[in-house]
Amino acid sequence: MQLQTHIEQKLREALAPSHLEVINESHMHRTEPGAESHFKVIVVSECFAGERLLARHRRINALLAEELASTLHALALHTYTDAEWQAREGAPRTPSCVGKPTL
Repeated sequence: MQLQTHIEQKLREALAPSHLEVINESHMHRTEPGAESHFKVIVVSECFAGERLLARHRRINALLAEELASTLHALALHTYTDAEWQAREGAPRTPSCVGKPTL
């Protein structure tokens, strides 16, 4: 199973998100072709209601602790409640890595 699919399944089961995007951004870094090491995660869930940003990130880091200890190198987290997501115009763009163009 691809790491991206595995991350999606774990987050869906644990957080019941109304919106979830797991984007492989490994190609934006100095990695081998086909790498799965850098991901951007956008998750919208009412599980985050009343939680501060740090608590939300800790929750996801705990869910993905095994992956972070092995093949997952970087995880950009964007966590929102439904109301916060509706008030936004999407998640922030990912800046380019040194020597790589922004996509």
